Amino acid sequence: KRGRFGVRPRASSLSPRTGAWKARPRVLVARRFCRGSRTKATPSVMASRAHCRLGLEAALAAACILEQHGYPPLVMSLMSIDYLDHVIFVYRRRGRWGSVARSRDPGLHGRKPVFRSLRALAMSYFDPYIDFTGCITGYGLFDLRRLGAYDWRLARKNMWAVERALLRFRHKPLQGGRERIRRYRAHYRAYRAKYDKKPLFYRGREKWTEIPREFL
Repeated sequence: KRGRFGVRPRASSLSPRTGAWKARPRVLVARRFCRGSRTKATPSVMASRAHCRLGLEAALAAACILEQHGYPPLVMSLMSIDYLDHVIFVYRRRGRWGSVARSRDPGLHGRKPVFRSLRALAMSYFDPYIDFTGCITGYGLFDLRRLGAYDWRLARKNMWAVERALLRFRHKPLQGGRERIRRYRAHYRAYRAKYDKKPLFYRGREKWTEIPREFL
């Protein structure tokens, strides 16, 4: 392990022949405020807007590892109406977009490289993002190489510079319709009340990467 986010890749965990969506970064991620957790974002973080700490660290870990195998360090920020944003590592393979991600919500993990556009990839997270308060309002692609000399790979301190860059970066609007949001939020509330767990009733699950066993 190198620093807080960067890791030294091992041949057993990732090889050039392995698809990026199958990568399993060997990192420990901090469990602080995050989409799906009961802990609220602290006021000290950029006017109360925060990226999911679990998602941000996983995205940076994936970018650090996969950059050494030819994938540019690209991350996508998903902005939410409740100020609990999410960050995913994105990559392109054979002209299609996919992602590597971690979250406390079952529908916010990675996606297979099957999406024709970044908007389509972002839209695949729209319905699973809707819960009691959350809903995606915009998305933005950020190249970590734009940070210049800032060492986001091996830095030992908090990565506030990365988070500030993502917050300041311009996001494109993403809308799904008020009726769609109302319907999925009602389904989410009813499911949580009946089963006391997070739902997996979303369309397009065949395009998701493997979900952690804890959600099944």
